[in-house]
Amino acid sequence: MNINIKATNITLTPSISNYTEKRLNKISRLLKGDQSVKCDVEVGRTTEHHYKGDVFRAEIHIVGNNKNIYASSEQPDLYAAIDIVRDEILREIKSKREKRISFVRRGGARMKAMLKGLWPWRKKNI
Repeated sequence: MNINIKATNITLTPSISNYTEKRLNKISRLLKGDQSVKCDVEVGRTTEHHYKGDVFRAEIHIVGNNKNIYASSEQPDLYAAIDIVRDEILREIKSKREKRISFVRRGGARMKAMLKGLWPWRKKNI
């Protein structure tokens, strides 16, 4: 997974960069280390003049290999915003995986039902 980190209205320090990359390791493991997947991360302040309220923002956009996942979060703390947006992305990835598996299983069950109907000499249990 290719990770691009962008900072808006703040300077990107090595501590912020390391923290973000460390949090994204779980996402890259779920995506099985696919190098065609591109992950854009944007961290920053929403405005220059506010000091109270939800000031920091984190966004993650994952594109590639039939995936297009986006999540964002605004929190009073930058590290909390990164944690929350990571949890949202993980939830979406797991949800899409479960939907895909359910769809495959349902299709398999339908195929089995159709094949059972092809042999008329078999007795059907009603």
